[in-house]
Amino acid sequence: RATRREWTALAIIALPCLLYSMDLTVLNLAIPAIIADLHPSSTQVLWMVDIYGFFVAGSLITMGNLGDRFGRRKLLMIGAALFGLASIFAAFATTANMLITARALLGIAGATLAPSTLSLIRNMFHDEVERTRAISIWMVSFSLGGAIGPLVGGVLLQYFWWGSVFLLSLPVMVLLLLSAPKLLPEYRDENAGRIDYI
Repeated sequence: RATRREWTALAIIALPCLLYSMDLTVLNLAIPAIIADLHPSSTQVLWMVDIYGFFVAGSLITMGNLGDRFGRRKLLMIGAALFGLASIFAAFATTANMLITARALLGIAGATLAPSTLSLIRNMFHDEVERTRAISIWMVSFSLGGAIGPLVGGVLLQYFWWGSVFLLSLPVMVLLLLSAPKLLPEYRDENAGRIDYI
């Protein structure tokens, strides 16, 4: 059965999942301020909002395969570092194209979080009941992130500039990078990419 270490690790990996889904909706309320500051075209505004989701969806399978080959914890940490750096890049973007590029990088980094965290949960929790509970918590973190994104964005915009909606992820990604080597075991699929011939 899982120990306190596994449940603590679950809490650590649920937080970036919450932020990953929050980034799908947190930008919505910031669009008027971004338009006033960066003066994007209508097409650029659409790309700012949608490119994150496009890159997340388009990269999920690839990132899952990379995690199987090179290590799920390793890919999670690389993704968390890239997510933090891309968040800084997005927060301090000075042109519309810079923000679009930053959102694309965030999408690629975000795509590492879902398959890596779910695979780690599968390997950390061997008891069926505990695994079901852990996956339920993981799913709730995704749903909650998407739901509270506009609310959190609105609160931040009330007191700070539009870039603050991206900087929210930095403390969580730093926490993940510091705690992952101690709390998360490494797993990889030794048969990933191999083809068995008859």
